Amino acid sequence: MKWLSLLLLGVTFSFGAVDINKADKAELMTLNGIGEAKANAILEYRKKHNCFSKVDEVKEVKGLGEKFLEKNRSNMAASGCKK
Repeated sequence: MKWLSLLLLGVTFSFGAVDINKADKAELMTLNGIGEAKANAILEYRKKHNCFSKVDEVKEVKGLGEKFLEKNRSNMAASGCKK
């Protein structure tokens, strides 16, 4: 199972950004500064608000601010949001 997870993460990095509207906890944890608690906070935000309309909205998640966004902006995408 760990092998499959590592393979999935490698493919994610090879083909593009982590989609913060579709990523599971493991994918979110590949972002710089995201551990289990912050990944859960992102998932909870998504559940409550349906999606992120743009990458910058991730700053609305408690514990994630401008520094996090600047470190990870090029590794994130926010697709398919219809609020």
